[in-house]
Amino acid sequence: MGFNCGIIGLPNVGKSTIFNALTAAGAEASNYPFCTIEPNVGVVPLPDPRLEEIARRIEHEKVTPSTLQFVDVAGLVEGASKGRGKGNQFLAHIRPLDAVVNVVRCFDNPDVAHETGALDPVRDMEIVSLELVLADLEVVGRWKERARKAAKGGDKKVLRKVEICEALERVLDSGRPASALRWEDAEEARSVAEMSLLTVKPMMVVANVGENGSPACLESIRRYAEPQNIRVVPIIGKMEAEIAELPMEDRRAFLEDLGLERSGLERLVEEGYAMLGLVTFYTTAGVEIRAWTVKKGTPAPQAAGKIHTDMERGFIRAEVLSYEDFIRAGSMPMAREQGKVRSEGKDYCIRDGDIVLFRFRA
Repeated sequence: MGFNCGIIGLPNVGKSTIFNALTAAGAEASNYPFCTIEPNVGVVPLPDPRLEEIARRIEHEKVTPSTLQFVDVAGLVEGASKGRGKGNQFLAHIRPLDAVVNVVRCFDNPDVAHETGALDPVRDMEIVSLELVLADLEVVGRWKERARKAAKGGDKKVLRKVEICEALERVLDSGRPASALRWEDAEEARSVAEMSLLTVKPMMVVANVGENGSPACLESIRRYAEPQNIRVVPIIGKMEAEIAELPMEDRRAFLEDLGLERSGLERLVEEGYAMLGLVTFYTTAGVEIRAWTVKKGTPAPQAAGKIHTDMERGFIRAEVLSYEDFIRAGSMPMAREQGKVRSEGKDYCIRDGDIVLFRFRA
């Protein structure tokens, strides 16, 4: 799995349309709130031109791309953190995920009702952000009460957990996300991670724009998001959903006819990878060429463990070839002949585009 992210937003902003565009999964998209009661889940292969190029140059029987998972969560409304519109249930669907994609309506359509009246993307983003903050305040409060009861014996570690909760409450009470706090101590960071707070998760905004565009609307979103280091990806949801229904071989030609170099999915993946600090490496052993996704800075043994735990336990070394050197050499045998394949030990951190053969004791 590359990464997984929850698609959230107010009702009728086009979340399920965006989900369909990204996954071609055919989620129901209707003009009424709470159309999506149970979350729709779509697992899609990552667009990966490097994997396609490797497969063209190495004999194989199977090509397996890395994947990403999108979870389309029901529309949030004001009061969601207090349970309005089953908000608590919907917010719980987001907690296990790596990242959050906030879909913001950036189009006018009199046939599609707007939850909060006139088109105002900044107001909509503020509503969603506040609901996430309020939901986290409730979670932190429960953790603090449990820690206080456990701290009656005077355990310093438990007392520190109470202090951590109080620091989080102060930040959240001010309307800021929990991510505004930085934890240098590993134990403290683990305590915060255990809470699965929503406002710690990386967030990006997908501006669902109309086919005629809305420059002023999009600019207001960017002005709001930029100071918070929130990435903004404009997507024409309706058009992308139509593209997703085309056969794979026709999609690229359709995009080119529209003057687009990449699909919305490709742009979203690119931003998601940057936001989460992910890299892709490749294995070509046996009959399968496969892409794998890990966090930037992952040591080679842990990357091997993504393939199989036995490979991490018995790790000896990694034979590594960069994608660029592979392309220049033209083939794996030529790359070896040119001395481009390196032998790396346990301290080597996997780099984006590495083609790796792991040596290990079974």
